[in-house]
Amino acid sequence: MTANAQATALPDPDAAPEAQPLLDPRTGEPLIDPETGEQMMGVPSQEPVPIIDPETGEAILDPETGEPLMAIPSPVETAEPEPSEAIGSSEELKEAVSERSETVGGMVESLDAMAVEVGTMRISLWDGVVVIGVIFLVIALAWVLTKLVHSALARFTRLDETQRLLGEKLITIAIWAGAFFLGIDLLGIDLTALAVFSGAFGLAIGFGLQKTFGNLIAGIILLMDKSIKPGDVIAVADQAGNSTFGQIRKIGIRAVSITTRDQKEYLIPNENLMINQVENWSYSSRNVRMQVPVGVSYNCDIKKAEELMLEAAKSCKRVKKSPPPTCWLDEYGDSSVNFIIHCWISDPEDGVGNVKSEVLKKLWDLFQESDIEIPFPQRDLNLRGNEQFDQLVAAISQRVEQGNKSDS
Repeated sequence: MTANAQATALPDPDAAPEAQPLLDPRTGEPLIDPETGEQMMGVPSQEPVPIIDPETGEAILDPETGEPLMAIPSPVETAEPEPSEAIGSSEELKEAVSERSETVGGMVESLDAMAVEVGTMRISLWDGVVVIGVIFLVIALAWVLTKLVHSALARFTRLDETQRLLGEKLITIAIWAGAFFLGIDLLGIDLTALAVFSGAFGLAIGFGLQKTFGNLIAGIILLMDKSIKPGDVIAVADQAGNSTFGQIRKIGIRAVSITTRDQKEYLIPNENLMINQVENWSYSSRNVRMQVPVGVSYNCDIKKAEELMLEAAKSCKRVKKSPPPTCWLDEYGDSSVNFIIHCWISDPEDGVGNVKSEVLKKLWDLFQESDIEIPFPQRDLNLRGNEQFDQLVAAISQRVEQGNKSDS
């Protein structure tokens, strides 16, 4: 390997040159390895080196100066980088179209001629047309597959609504991820062309979609543990303490849609349902007990009033017969004896205020028929006697007497 001047210098590790066949510096003939009988290979040197005698292994001296003869390596020709196609499939598609139709091929050539070169990357108008076409095709294919999967899952009667919704979301994510990589493969995009921007672009996307990704994972977790599901009636409190009561209509990628009784639709982020307290009225059972407070006069028959309260609750169609309604005496109030009617319903999504209203209206009629009074607020005033108060009473009495005399 050291017999050739071009093989004695160590290669530059950054340049990483390729090995080349070695030649005799005196005769120019190939150097043969005596052990293997094959031509010897070596790496071109970057600087002049002494010429070595292959027989003695010593440097050959210049007969005039007596110094070693130096061999100057021949420069290695490096090919100039040519712009590469950013979209690899566009060139293949152009050739296929040109073979089938000269007219269309000419149009394609014209579009391909209008190009912009950025470094070693070449982007033409034809590349843009191909990209738009492939994107449209991939999106249409993913959309059709998603619809087919949703309709297929809907036919599986063994899956409940929560399991079906979870399956739809997972399969939809898989389909769109596969569509993305399919589009990259069809376009033949050289991803190394985007290496300069990939780091900054990925970092920006990571920070921008952090909340969206968190809400997506939170929605999948909520569906997996079935803590909330479409159709549940929940109450959620916001940061200000205001409670939102409604029925879940949809669990989306980012938020849960809740519809109230007045048809207002609230979009609550999935993360809020994970970290905040949620009151689910239909989590393990759809039976909900509601309370109706009622006050009656101290002069009425309490037992009769209690019987009328139970009768009013049982007359409501939405109140369950089992467990039956109950009536509890809550307290002796300032103006009335206060009772609480407990009744059960199994359809909280239809509201609770209308049930309370129906019970109270029926109870009003029953109280009127039985002469049971619902009292007004009453207060007893105690006035202490003092000199100023006695003078006021005397002045009022005197005026009343004067008025009686004048009338007579």
